Amino acid sequence: MITTFLARAGAAVAMLAGLPLATAFAQSPADFYRGRNVDMQIGYSAGGGYDLYARMIARHLGKHIPGNPMVVPRNMEGAGSLRLANWLYTAAPKDGTVIGATSRGMAFDPLLGATGAQFDASKFNWIGSANDEVSVCVATDRSGVTKLDDLYGKELTIGSTGAADDTYQFPAVINRALGTKFKIITGYPGGNDVSLAMERDEVQGRCGWSWSSIKATRMDWVKSRKIIVLLQMSLGKHPDLPDIPLVTDLAKNDEQRQIFKLIFARQVMGRPYMAPPGVPKERVDALRQAFDETMKDKEFLAEAEKAQFEITPVAGTRLDALMGDVYKTPAEIAAKAIAFVK
Repeated sequence: MITTFLARAGAAVAMLAGLPLATAFAQSPADFYRGRNVDMQIGYSAGGGYDLYARMIARHLGKHIPGNPMVVPRNMEGAGSLRLANWLYTAAPKDGTVIGATSRGMAFDPLLGATGAQFDASKFNWIGSANDEVSVCVATDRSGVTKLDDLYGKELTIGSTGAADDTYQFPAVINRALGTKFKIITGYPGGNDVSLAMERDEVQGRCGWSWSSIKATRMDWVKSRKIIVLLQMSLGKHPDLPDIPLVTDLAKNDEQRQIFKLIFARQVMGRPYMAPPGVPKERVDALRQAFDETMKDKEFLAEAEKAQFEITPVAGTRLDALMGDVYKTPAEIAAKAIAFVK
């Protein structure tokens, strides 16, 4: 109460003296965050890989933020996390009390012509990513598909959360470029819902599924051959999957290689976290440092290892640089990538 009174009194004095109001409210990050909550908004429903990673990070992040606020996870699912990205950009508080956990592909949506994308991803304050990710396409053991080559002559029905998500865009690009026959069914609230649909035989597989998420939640399906891994998607192979084809190795020409690089560069930001535009720099710096420290925290790493969650962190500054590089893609290549996605 006393602190609040003094702050308000300071503001009044500053206004009478003709000083900017922001000067009166200037606070260190520790003073600002002390006693507050920070919302960790998650763009997917509970139980999937993005949700589980974000909740684990939320349990440890607060102790590394100056002032030690409580980080509270909340779910705002919809359109493959596009709903959350739009909210972060247009409506979320810009004071450092909100962090978003979206899909790795969300930042690329404006470049790829997503009509629902109401943001410029280069203006988000990127906090960091928990993973430099590899995703895969899988088929169930009841689908009749046992290898990628089968999909040049046989259709595979797969589940997706929405057209803005990897689970739609990755197989759409592969269909267009390579001639595979993924039939994509959209509308599932989150990745866990797609997995349940596979169990119920509503769909026969899933594409754009993070290998780290499979290891954490469905590795028993791999070991029992309930699902068969057909293809991996990134800029390099995962050490666990040396014999599974890599999509970038299947490009037929230089143009396809450039398109694949644009589409699959998002894997570097496998589990991205960002703050809205306009957050004061000192708070962004504090959040970035707290994220980096969390990724090295022994208790956090022990929990991640127990849950079989991969942690291969990427700093927020590197994500900023990646956004700069990707947004320099020649317009004609981006246009062809858009055509592939759609």
